Amino acid sequence: MALGRVPRLLLLERSRICWSALGLVCPTGLLRTSDPLLCPACLCGPCTAPSHGNLQRNCGTRRLTTTIREPVFVASSSVGLHKESFLHFCLTQLHRPSCGEERGFQQQLQRCSSSQEVFKLLHSVEILSDTMAAAALHRVADLEQDRSSLKDPTVLEKDTIRALCFQLEQDSARLTDAGLVSALLAGTRLFLDPGSTLMVRLASESQARLDQGRMTVGQLCTLGQAMLAMEGPTSGMLEQAMELIQRQEPALWSLEELVAAYRLLQGCGGDVGKHRNLLNKMHSQAMTVASRMDPFGVSELLSALVALNQTQAMPLVITLCKQAVRHIPYFTDEELSCVLEALMHFGYSDHYLVKAMEKYVPTMTFTSNPETVTKVAQFFALRNILSPVVFNALAESFVYRADDYTTTQLARQIVAFGKLGYLPPNAGQVFGKLETVLQLRFSHFHPRVLLSLLHACTLVERFPVNFVSKVFSSYFLQQLQDETTGLDRAVLAQLTQLYMTVKLECPFYEVLKYFFTEDNELTVCVIQYVCQASAVFLFYVPYFRASWKFIF
Repeated sequence: MALGRVPRLLLLERSRICWSALGLVCPTGLLRTSDPLLCPACLCGPCTAPSHGNLQRNCGTRRLTTTIREPVFVASSSVGLHKESFLHFCLTQLHRPSCGEERGFQQQLQRCSSSQEVFKLLHSVEILSDTMAAAALHRVADLEQDRSSLKDPTVLEKDTIRALCFQLEQDSARLTDAGLVSALLAGTRLFLDPGSTLMVRLASESQARLDQGRMTVGQLCTLGQAMLAMEGPTSGMLEQAMELIQRQEPALWSLEELVAAYRLLQGCGGDVGKHRNLLNKMHSQAMTVASRMDPFGVSELLSALVALNQTQAMPLVITLCKQAVRHIPYFTDEELSCVLEALMHFGYSDHYLVKAMEKYVPTMTFTSNPETVTKVAQFFALRNILSPVVFNALAESFVYRADDYTTTQLARQIVAFGKLGYLPPNAGQVFGKLETVLQLRFSHFHPRVLLSLLHACTLVERFPVNFVSKVFSSYFLQQLQDETTGLDRAVLAQLTQLYMTVKLECPFYEVLKYFFTEDNELTVCVIQYVCQASAVFLFYVPYFRASWKFIF
């Protein structure tokens, strides 16, 4: 039995990446340094790195500062490794898990719905490769990211995260290229401080590997994304990675590498002209492989084309739209929003896409993200596609979900109904719910958003008489003014049409009776403009009163 343990001990000694059930095993014994002149981050004598000034030097504890990117890194919390950590799994470079084992681990990660589940999964695995460890950090970032910070920064204080960070730092030179750049990107997604020991060591090792010129396109793109997050588009490592990518032939890239390259160029933003030749080659390759793209790939490519404003790539947009039709039921909410946003940006719609949406929308309006539901309404309105099936489903969900919508989402949905002039079968319930929401949240609406919403109501013959007096108040009119142009023609047109509608259809309501005593100069000017603009129209009302609503 003792002899059987010898190979395992040799394996663990060679890899130097092991935790025992009693705690962390460190062959060098440097974790428990008590010399105040020794930096626990450097682990090799007096500290000379200025970035280590914020590392604690007592109790054998080391900390990594995490950050909030707004737009630069600012310290917000920390992740440390304590000698009391209890772990029982191994991260090894020897006898790596098979491809099937790694694939199964990735699938289990995707099924985790919280960081705690990720930690439980990690503790259930005896051997981890560096790519598996980086994937776990990415999954924690997926679950905890909230735009420019983490929902719960204390998640980085968990023993599992601290131990993974420590081991990645200690063995950065022994990580594979894929594991190295993936771990670096995961650190940026967890908002770790770029000056922390972990990030500095991973970046330094990445620079050394980059100089060797042996990274694949996918690895170069991952590294580029990480450097974009750490240093921005002027990063020297990013430029070096882009030079290496441009030497490659897109026709030889895999689908994953092609999508990654589009994402990297999207992040680079305004420097499109510099990469024009590469983009043209990538467009040609994307045309040939679009029929094999999964929902994620279609969504990512369309988003990149929007960000890069590739209006000349309409053939590719059309091809991707055809592929999107097959994936409509399988898009996530975020992916579907990106696809619809891109099609609105390029002004394209497809008969088969509309049919697919008509089948899918009734199944998702009650469960999908409010922004995705709103984007559906916006897409059909912008493309002037009146689909009773879609808008009836939107109206039904509106009655039950209106309280969950933001003010802009409420307005965009009602504006879609108004633009197409469609009244759903449950119009009474829809506008009854809208009136209730307006009474509760009137002051929360941006003035121009609110005016557009009320104007849309008049287009479907629903007259907001309870709110007209507030719209024509001096305070509201002042809020409507733009900082540079004042009240533009579009706003004045909407005010005029709102006035005329109520004047014609609600004769019992004296629209402006409350405002003739106003002393505010702006209010007087607006009222005079509205009255004068309406006078000509009202003169001809007897001749076409029956069809006046079609004039707008």
